[in-house]
Amino acid sequence: MDEKIMKEEQKEEKKGLKTLADCKPSEFLRQTNRIRKAVFNWLTVTDIAAIRSRLPKYETVNEKAPPEERAAAIKRNAARLKEQRMENANAILEAMLEQHPDETLEILALCCFVEPADVDNHPIGEYLIAFARLISDDAVIGFFDSLARLEQTGILT
Repeated sequence: MDEKIMKEEQKEEKKGLKTLADCKPSEFLRQTNRIRKAVFNWLTVTDIAAIRSRLPKYETVNEKAPPEERAAAIKRNAARLKEQRMENANAILEAMLEQHPDETLEILALCCFVEPADVDNHPIGEYLIAFARLISDDAVIGFFDSLARLEQTGILT
């Protein structure tokens, strides 16, 4: 085997799984569309948007009450909000990791150009390293951030 080809193959092996951060532009667009579809399905089945929107039952702050009573009520409401956020985070993790692990793994696999059916053919460390590389790439994150903003405006729906 040609020494140049061997060095290229060794370089690819060290690099690990391919990600959106190091693919060809033609691959990037096709793969991001596959990921977009998987994320849409994932958001639907996990119902993360509904979980995130859960708010605590706030105590009414009586504006005529003495300042210390109003401050105490505001503090209790802030504590309720903090507790609700923690409950929401736990519910989201439960939905992602326990109730819908296959859909979560599908997204991770697609981010690494691995077919979802082949997700278990790689050790988790390879995915974690590839995912860390991916999320540290400013261009890729900027692209997904732009898509998220477009989605929020209703353009993509």
